[in-house]
Amino acid sequence: MREIVHIQAGQCGNQIGAKFWEVISDEHGIDPTGSYQGDSELQLERINVYYNEASGSKYVPRAILVDLEPGTMDSVRSGPFGQLFRPDNFIFGDCTCLENLISLCLMCTFIKAA
Repeated sequence: MREIVHIQAGQCGNQIGAKFWEVISDEHGIDPTGSYQGDSELQLERINVYYNEASGSKYVPRAILVDLEPGTMDSVRSGPFGQLFRPDNFIFGDCTCLENLISLCLMCTFIKAA
């Protein structure tokens, strides 16, 4: 048996990822609240590849959503399947993090050159 952790990064990755979860949820008969509403036992076969089963027979995507700004995360949360995700799987930071990373990379480049 295999399990996949789906990592969505950036605006594009999160927008594509949100659509991915809509399609996968539909294929497996999972409604926007994470409950199984399907009509065939085949839909539950291999559901654990993408989902964890939580309490109350709810299915939660095995996903990490990452972005530097909260705007895209807010649109995913308010989207049709936004309540499907665990709140602590949304990771976003301040833009200054990227600026600090760029500065660090430049500093390392200058140190190597010296």
